[in-house]
Amino acid sequence: MLQYVIWDVNPEIFHIGSFSVRWYGLLFALGFLIGMQIMTYIFKKENKPVADTDTLLIYMVVATILGARIGHFLFYEPEVLFKNPLEVILPPYRGLASHGATVGILTSLWLYSRRKESRLTNQSFLWVTDRIVIVVALGGASIRLGNLMNSEIVGRPTDVPWAFVFMNNSEYAKIPRHPAQLYESLSCLVIFFVLLWFWNHYKERTPRGSMLGIFLIWVFGLRFFYEYLKENQVPFEDSLPLNVGQLLSIPAVLMGIYFLVRSYRTPVVLAEPDDTPKKVRS
Repeated sequence: MLQYVIWDVNPEIFHIGSFSVRWYGLLFALGFLIGMQIMTYIFKKENKPVADTDTLLIYMVVATILGARIGHFLFYEPEVLFKNPLEVILPPYRGLASHGATVGILTSLWLYSRRKESRLTNQSFLWVTDRIVIVVALGGASIRLGNLMNSEIVGRPTDVPWAFVFMNNSEYAKIPRHPAQLYESLSCLVIFFVLLWFWNHYKERTPRGSMLGIFLIWVFGLRFFYEYLKENQVPFEDSLPLNVGQLLSIPAVLMGIYFLVRSYRTPVVLAEPDDTPKKVRS
């Protein structure tokens, strides 16, 4: 049997004067860099303009940071958002909400799909989101691994043999806890490979909205249950029957079910490689 893991990792890799490189920032950046390499590959395979991936990257970076920051303050610290709104865009970026990032990303992709260049090359909202969730899943795995390196978003006390003792977390007692960050990171990694396989199998024949639906159901469905294993992020959650993460995950799962059901009611069928895609109802 495994003994408890004594987690005493320094979140800082190195520093030069006041400048420091931290594991969280490095993993956050790697998620975007590797993700955009995958998107470039997808664009090439589906004969989309590869140059558009640069524009898509800008949309994604801005939407992720702004959405996650606004979401954090709106859902967990609303008093800060209204008293000092500049804190949303100013570093250090402590506090990023995945639900806020999801709203930001979906909004930015809708705007991206409305571009003249996107419409001319058939990059519809659902076409883009079905592909971007592949790299978002990989990014989610990287970010949760970064949370682990920071010893933050820790789990509740447990006696399971793989429990972690977070030595660098000063907020909670240094006792064995669920490595909730690792659970979520591994779950995101699993859905990354599932979605990549799904796209590789269907490519342009992918039912529009199906991958988005699968992503939302998997990620936020598991998130709902993982919250039972995690410490609440803010004190007011202790008085709630469900914490904020669970309450926000419910509409995300319902939205995923909607997109998944809708996608198989109006699947995309390509008669010939050179034909224009047509929709048929089953």
